[in-house]
Amino acid sequence: MIFEHEIPTKSKLYFGESAKVKREIEAICADILYSNGYEEIVTPIFSYHQHSSFEDEKPLLHLHDEHNHTVTLRADSTTDVVRIVTKRIGRTTESKKWFYIQPSLSFPTTEQYQVGAEVIDGSFDEVVNRATNLVDKLGLEALLQVSNMRIPMLLNQKYGVDLKLLSETNIEAILELDIPWMSKLVHIHTYSDLEDLNAIPDDIQRELILIKDAIEKIDYKSVIVAPLYYAKMRYYDSLTFRMFKDNELLVRGGVYHIEDVNASGFALYIDECINQKIKS
Repeated sequence: MIFEHEIPTKSKLYFGESAKVKREIEAICADILYSNGYEEIVTPIFSYHQHSSFEDEKPLLHLHDEHNHTVTLRADSTTDVVRIVTKRIGRTTESKKWFYIQPSLSFPTTEQYQVGAEVIDGSFDEVVNRATNLVDKLGLEALLQVSNMRIPMLLNQKYGVDLKLLSETNIEAILELDIPWMSKLVHIHTYSDLEDLNAIPDDIQRELILIKDAIEKIDYKSVIVAPLYYAKMRYYDSLTFRMFKDNELLVRGGVYHIEDVNASGFALYIDECINQKIKS
């Protein structure tokens, strides 16, 4: 039996203080992004093309239009923003910096409110500095983690490290592998650890140097390096970053490639920021 006041699991209800905090977060982020040259975009909640961005379509909620064509609810904003900006409205605007404030919806009943920013031909440090600026203005003292998806992919493809060990952060099992320089890689956690990369192979070194160079351009104090971090991500294949507060993920982003477009961007997770603001 479903009671009349019940709402589906993982759907969102904000009222009173939480609704006010949500509106304040959105207003602060919008003001900052507008003042830094971003244009706002609100993409359709229905899409014909979301399935092309998902290897596994399980998260997608499928419907049909009046012609019986399959449409899905918006489960990811990044791909739609890039596609619409470059292929639909590209001839009417010269802007390459866009932001959105809208939810994503995924199976079975998950809502996730986001402030997202996408920069066509953008750099990694540009979006990291913008994201950290937003977090600072929201009054949240978060930890910034910088990684490079090419490192775990190299470890897997060239050195035989199982991606499952990396995704599970199974350091004990990783150190047991017959790779003499792995211990040094595992113990890289800070910018200063990147100063001495001797014994680490050149191909891995190049990707670590990308992290080092990126951090030099980032204006933020609380930074850690996570060279072994791996998560199955749809389009991020190089430098990535995450921001945490009390083990809650507040922001995620990086540089990416979608079809023939190079870009950088991030998503700030409003729901988690609301939780942190109310707790503080």
